[in-house]
This record gives sequence, C-alpha cells and structure tokens, in this order.
Amino acid sequence: MISVVILTLNEAASLQRSLESVAFSDDILVVDSGSTDATVEIARAAGARVLSRAFDSFAGQRNFAMEAGAFRHRWVLHLDADEVVRPALREELLALAGIDQFCFPVYRLPSRLIFMGRWLRHAGMYPAYQVRFGRTESLRFMDHGHGQREVQPLGEVGTCTAALDHYNFSKGINDWFARHLRYARREAAQAQADASQALPLEGLWGRDATSRRRAFKQLANRLPVRPLLRFLYIYLAKGGFLDGRAGLHYAALIGVYQYMIDLNGLELRERL
Repeated sequence: MISVVILTLNEAASLQRSLESVAFSDDILVVDSGSTDATVEIARAAGARVLSRAFDSFAGQRNFAMEAGAFRHRWVLHLDADEVVRPALREELLALAGIDQFCFPVYRLPSRLIFMGRWLRHAGMYPAYQVRFGRTESLRFMDHGHGQREVQPLGEVGTCTAALDHYNFSKGINDWFARHLRYARREAAQAQADASQALPLEGLWGRDATSRRRAFKQLANRLPVRPLLRFLYIYLAKGGFLDGRAGLHYAALIGVYQYMIDLNGLELRERL
C-alpha cells in the first residue's frame, strides 16, 4: 500500500535499521549519491531497488525519486537513512493509505531527535515537522536552506501524530560537524534571501506550529548575537536542561552551528 524512498550516501552503518523499520513495504527505492561503502549491497540484499544520482540538493534527490521511481503504490514515504519508522507511525501511515477518500494530498511527520542514547524531548524541538508522506502525483519538494520544503500551502498539508526517530549522530560527531559545515553555507544564503522580504509577523502568533517556527526563524536571523541567543533559546526557553547532559551538549552544538551560519553570511556579504 505504501512505497518508500530512502536517500543514501555511505550509510552502511545506518541503512539496515532504517530498512527493517519499513519492512511492511514491498516497494522500497534507495536513491544513492555515489556510496563507496557497502550501502548499495545492503539495500539490494534487503530487496530494495537502487537508483544512482549525484547529489545536488535534498529537494532535487526527492523530486528525482518521484519522477523516476515507477512506484507500485499511490502513497510514498520519504526517509533519510538515519531515520526509523516507529510502530505507531507505521500503523498511522497504513491507515491513511487505506482510506479511499483521502483528506490531504501530503502529510507532515514529527521527528524525535535521538542523541547520546536518548530522545531529546525538549532540546530537539519536538515536534519538528517535515512533509514526507503523500500521493505520488502531489508529493514534490522545493529547496529551502540546506533542506527542503513542501510545495503546497500549509492549508493543504495534513499532520501525522506518531513520529519518526532521527539518529542524526549515527555516524559520529565529526560527521555531524562536516555535514553542518556544508549546510551552513546554504542556510546563510537562505537567511540573506529572507532578509530581503517582509517579516511575516502574523506567523508569530498563528495557531499552526510550523508557521510560528518559520516566522520566528526569520525574526531570529535579524537579531544580534544569534549563536548565544540560539543556545539560550534551546537550553532555557525550550527546556533543553530537562534533557540532562545530552540537552546541554546539543544546545551548545546548535549555538556553534549558528556561528558557522553567521560567519558564512558575513563572507557572502563582503563578497557582494
């Protein structure tokens, strides 16, 4: 009833866990970006189909999958290789796919960030939503910062209640830093683009959590001492201290990441 897309690049350490969590699907497509480890072999051994495409962006990879995937089913779930479908989410997705008259063409999923062996209930900004599930004719993405967003207005997006587990540090802290060094450049460019637009103040007090978060991010990008503010927001305002040692370390990491973004933004402005 559901086809699955998994994006990979050298994910031999994580892919098996992700594949096992979607064993309910008889149509799994791995879109690989040129892995040099055993990623492709693990995917094929699990019965997954594999397509190769050089990585340009997350939206580019996901849209390629939607166009070239030749899926067996009308509903598609998108994952990264470090994400795991929990049983409650599996049942919710299967129920949605089984409804003849669907309410929404695409759905956003909450994500539970796993760090230092625990779910960061507070510091991980739960529930942080991304559109990852939808009809084959509707599920498309556009680039935004280092990631992607849905092409539909939020009024056309449904919301799942059960969550993915996201093992963002599954390849170690140095891999996390290497990825976020790359992400920082895209985020800095996005912040500059957002700064040229009117601030969506109405979103700050809107009822939808995703709209509030996006509006707050645009506001925060215009404030001084952003690395410190971002650390304090996650650790104190969002209750990251309740996540113990892991919450402190993660809040510090996000503060450092914000500093990377700001330095990239400074470099971009000085080159203009």
